[in-house]
Amino acid sequence: MNAPLHTATQHLATLRQAMQAQGLHACIVPSADPHLSEYLPTRWQGRRWLSGFQGSVGTLIVTADFAGLWVDSRYWVQAEAELAGSGIALMKTDTAASTAYIPWLAAHLPPGSSVAVAGEVLGLGLRRTLNTALCASDISLRTDIDLLASIWLDRPGLPAAPVYEHLAPHADLSRAERLAWVRAQMHEQGADWHFISSLDDIAWLFNLRGSDVSFNPVFVAHALLSPSQATLFLAPGKVDAALTARLAADGVALADYDQATHALRALPSGSSILLDPRRVTVGLIDTLPAGVKRVEAINPSTLAKAVKSTAEVANLRLTMAHDGAALCEFFAWLEAALAQGQRLTEVDIDTHLTAARARRPGFVSASFATIAGFNGNGAMPHYCATPASHAVIEGNGLLLIDSGGQYLGGTTDITRTIAIGKLTDQQRQDFTLVLKGVIQLSQARFPTGTRSPMLDALARTPIWAAGINYGHGTGHGVGYFLNVHEGPQSISPYTAPEPHTAMLAGMISSNEPGIYRAGLWGVRIENLMHNIPAGETEFGEFLAFETLTLCPIDSRCLMLSLLREDERAWLNQYHATVRERLLPLVTGAAQQWLLRCTEPV
Repeated sequence: MNAPLHTATQHLATLRQAMQAQGLHACIVPSADPHLSEYLPTRWQGRRWLSGFQGSVGTLIVTADFAGLWVDSRYWVQAEAELAGSGIALMKTDTAASTAYIPWLAAHLPPGSSVAVAGEVLGLGLRRTLNTALCASDISLRTDIDLLASIWLDRPGLPAAPVYEHLAPHADLSRAERLAWVRAQMHEQGADWHFISSLDDIAWLFNLRGSDVSFNPVFVAHALLSPSQATLFLAPGKVDAALTARLAADGVALADYDQATHALRALPSGSSILLDPRRVTVGLIDTLPAGVKRVEAINPSTLAKAVKSTAEVANLRLTMAHDGAALCEFFAWLEAALAQGQRLTEVDIDTHLTAARARRPGFVSASFATIAGFNGNGAMPHYCATPASHAVIEGNGLLLIDSGGQYLGGTTDITRTIAIGKLTDQQRQDFTLVLKGVIQLSQARFPTGTRSPMLDALARTPIWAAGINYGHGTGHGVGYFLNVHEGPQSISPYTAPEPHTAMLAGMISSNEPGIYRAGLWGVRIENLMHNIPAGETEFGEFLAFETLTLCPIDSRCLMLSLLREDERAWLNQYHATVRERLLPLVTGAAQQWLLRCTEPV
């Protein structure tokens, strides 16, 4: 599936032939599927197949004499290496959400040109942005042509993995209760129907899980709700007879995946349908009859699943403890192996860390591909070691490990950067500045409803003060045994502070500032935090953060002179909590490692 560089050149030549045959001047190939997912099933990894770039995010633009890949700073180093010799230019953007390729198209294509992008994978909101910019330059947008369909001859089919239920005690509400709640929201919006394409919304709403997308326990489907019935559109054979019967008892029918467009086309004129323009594609919505009124709003389930219930948070606290215990076992092993002179690579980190998690109750899979980067590799925020390309962990430096687990009782995501051998003063300074950012955000108190992007500067302030910045957001929402990246909240300067980004009690977000020195080292520290009530004053209700992640922070990396007394107190209190919560769950070498690494500083 993944294209070597010489194959990428051949694929681009084939694409250009197809463009010429259709009279097209440019083609947009986004990293997207019909569900606008962040991580894609192999069937929709067309941008990767065409370009050879392995990163999860990026937009490929191809014209008759130019090809460019627009990616943000997390992927610049990786993309430069993987695109070398392919004829595809690296086009650097500030953020993954950037649409910088749109003004590029408007500026570089002559009037009268035609640009194609498959409507199947184009979001409704993005089409409006494209149309506005291109029409102003007399450029037409075609969404009725899927060029990949004609040139990707060995394209994978729909995923076939089975769908299963997420049950009590890990799921605290029944499927019927969740459906009833969403229908109440439909009624409030004046909608007769509700169409959903986002996979995590569907998984949450129906208390179902799958494995169609690597590391995300979701399955490929669309859903259509009426006030009394629901239909799931998915590939045949994914649901067994017993589960089919239980779904039917809750008023849920099954239909083939490709029947979703037919169902939308058959909706009665005069009815209304609720849909989220950021989470549905034009290829589906364009099939709606003209007489069907569109009610556009964020999916009710998107907001509901972001606010975790008391029972879900309780389950997640237990999951965090087991995840932390697994990390203690792993780090104790790593320390001993290095002390014994074992030759370890970045690939070994992933193998042993995943094995430690797999021994813990409720573990299902990793929640994303482990990032284990030693020295210069740690400076690439989304680096991924492979058997063919990795570093040996030897000598002196910093080892950055970003990893997580999918458990029946929640999703974890943690980054720790640890010392290997001796560190320089600059390495210790960078580490300490990042920790100061973590602490500053962790201690925040803010009004309920604060737009999440507004909190980003809190973590950056100590880093900015040293004349340093980092090119990714500080925090993302995290699902509950769902996608490790979840909205609608986003602690990032690249996210617009819109109403739906408001911080509410019960939300889970990451806290992960960093410093990256290209070719030298990277530092990132990441904890997950829970929004909790923090009292009410005459100015309204306030929230604070409860840190959920339980794992020591490597005090060997600190430049203690840079920490204020209150920052030392925060670190010591955090380590005391980690020790108290994890000590009953570890024994032997892991217990000794935990005790040593949680000593006060």
